[in-house]
Amino acid sequence: MTTSETLFARAQGVIPGGVNSPVRAFRAVGGAPLFMQSAQGAWLTDADGNQYVDFINSWGPMILGHAPEVVLEAVRQALPHSLSYGAPTRREIELAELLIELVPSVEKVRLVNSGTEATMSAVRVARGYTGRAKILKFEGCYHGHGDSFLIAAGSGALTLGAPDSPGVTQGVAQDTLTVPYNDLAAVHAAIEANPDQLAAIIVEPVVGNMGLVEPAPGFLAGLRALCTQHGIVLIFDEVMTGFRLAPGGAQQLYGVVPDMTTLGKIIGGGLPVGAYGGRADIMNQVAPAGKVYQAGTLSGNPLATAAGLAQLRYLHAHPEVYEQLEATSARLADGTRQIAQELGLHYTVNRVGSMFSLFFTPRPVSNLEDAKQSDLPAFGRYFHAMLRRGIYLAPSQYEALFVSTAITDELVDKYLTACRESLIEAHA
Repeated sequence: MTTSETLFARAQGVIPGGVNSPVRAFRAVGGAPLFMQSAQGAWLTDADGNQYVDFINSWGPMILGHAPEVVLEAVRQALPHSLSYGAPTRREIELAELLIELVPSVEKVRLVNSGTEATMSAVRVARGYTGRAKILKFEGCYHGHGDSFLIAAGSGALTLGAPDSPGVTQGVAQDTLTVPYNDLAAVHAAIEANPDQLAAIIVEPVVGNMGLVEPAPGFLAGLRALCTQHGIVLIFDEVMTGFRLAPGGAQQLYGVVPDMTTLGKIIGGGLPVGAYGGRADIMNQVAPAGKVYQAGTLSGNPLATAAGLAQLRYLHAHPEVYEQLEATSARLADGTRQIAQELGLHYTVNRVGSMFSLFFTPRPVSNLEDAKQSDLPAFGRYFHAMLRRGIYLAPSQYEALFVSTAITDELVDKYLTACRESLIEAHA
């Protein structure tokens, strides 16, 4: 028995399912999850000393690879001054100012501890601002584990086959409308069926939680127009896409400015953090400026803000990072597509910037129903074949991959060689 298997058996006795986030359990692909002990650059090392090239990168935050010196040094400098104050600090202001400078929609911002906190809070503020109760989300989009979002959810909820979680009340479900992603007509119909009742439409502008799915031409602009017309707050969930697809996120890439934005992952440099921001008139509803209550003892944590500021300042000062990520990711995605075609596997590869997915289905994937046509057993065989070849992928068909600047040309070649061999093995 490997050390990882021993640790997993031990963990199942004290942690539900043996993990602290469901997709880590490998339920979708079978087998025991790997327990990690260290990471550096592009490489993960597990508890047995095996090394893997990482294409998850902590589900997005490690855009500069693992343990980048610029971030480590910022944390080292902050560390002796205490781990938490529960009081304001200078770096909170500096991080807020930088987010406002870089993200087109953000005029004021509140720091929180996770992406889930950010999305929950943004919806509450939208409800307080509009005086309306209902929200609309898209099937397969995952916005964290808040009750309102576990209706037709993506990510781990989808992987586990239970997107509608027990514990979510009927009342919450009634206030959450769901329609297919990329379907503007369905959005329009939902608005018409609920006149003056929608507080917010929340969307992953580029979806990462049913696999990588990009917005159809005109979809985001159409949402913007409908929200403006009907007085609905448009929320872009950029927890994944913020600072990954462009310095200003998907809203910069596609030229569509929402009313509110949620952020996380990259803005913490690998430490737990989240943020929600938007128009000043909306954000001024948040206590103590306004009456919409939200608080957090560890919000604006000094280590998290130090790490986040270091990473964001580096990205801001080095725009060539995005050119490198684009080139590397294009090689990975295009190479994967070509290999599948050469093997007679008419699979779909979706990519936007440094996020991509290989879907085990020949049909284009533009929404949840398309993604569900994937051959999940074949994906599971492919996943384990790649793992045996030292490539660490997301253990679910319904998750995007994330590329870091630590992925060199040589590692792209290693990935593509493993991809070819693993696809052959998965279909033997």
